[in-house]
Amino acid sequence: MTDTRTETDSFGPIEVRADRYWGAQTQRSLLNFPIGWEKQPIALVRALGVIKHAAATVNIGFGDLDAQLGEAIQTAAREVIDGKLDAHFPLVVWQTGSGTQSNMNANEVISNRGIELLGGVIGSKKPIHPNDHVNMGQSSNDTFPTAMHIAAATTATHVLIPGLEKLLAALETKEQAFGHIIKIGRTHTQDATPLTLGQEFSGYVHQVRQGIARIETALENIYFLAQGGTAVGTGLNTRAGFAEKIAAEIATLTGMPFRTAPNKFEALAAHDAIVELSGAARVVAGSLFKIAN
Repeated sequence: MTDTRTETDSFGPIEVRADRYWGAQTQRSLLNFPIGWEKQPIALVRALGVIKHAAATVNIGFGDLDAQLGEAIQTAAREVIDGKLDAHFPLVVWQTGSGTQSNMNANEVISNRGIELLGGVIGSKKPIHPNDHVNMGQSSNDTFPTAMHIAAATTATHVLIPGLEKLLAALETKEQAFGHIIKIGRTHTQDATPLTLGQEFSGYVHQVRQGIARIETALENIYFLAQGGTAVGTGLNTRAGFAEKIAAEIATLTGMPFRTAPNKFEALAAHDAIVELSGAARVVAGSLFKIAN
């Protein structure tokens, strides 16, 4: 039998695996949503680590968070970003609509890891509380949309675009290599006028080049972040300037041009930028399907 420890929340005590950093709210989500196999994407988990690290930096700067506690939060959040705590994020995508359980999963893991770093008792919420310290100045309603944007931007930048650029380079090579090969064109399932195989591949090259441009264009709106809008977009319970400062800190941590969204009501509620990027990715997928056939 796996050893457990007792964690608590407003509903009371609950047993949690002793070798895991998550707390009561994460455990309740595991019990309440025992459906599906689709775990939260690792890119989203890492993005939550970025947000918590950035928030700690900003809150220390405002003087609202004790520097020692803040530095422990930063260290734990860095471990999340670096993938050292992936095993402590067990939740599936099926949960309440605002992503509260995943936000609390991050808060609890970083809190308990920070407590451990400071020599405290895991699960005690002392001296680092998951809500009061790790989640300071934040709401699930602005944190989760922000995590979505960070995850989308980092995945597109570090995975999708490099993959397309590698394909583009290979197709350009073939375009040149096949420039002297003459073939019969096809239209309406019949032979048509001739062209070179290189010319045919030039079409594939342009499709992929255009796909990269579409993704890069869609990313421009992904760089706008909801963080600082808190629960409904008004920024209640944050300091003036929090939104701008945390966006700048996230930009520093990721090396990407993130900035605060000009309208937090839209940023929290619409997710149009995600839909736009999804549409661009769908076009790319269609292009690759045509090339493959």
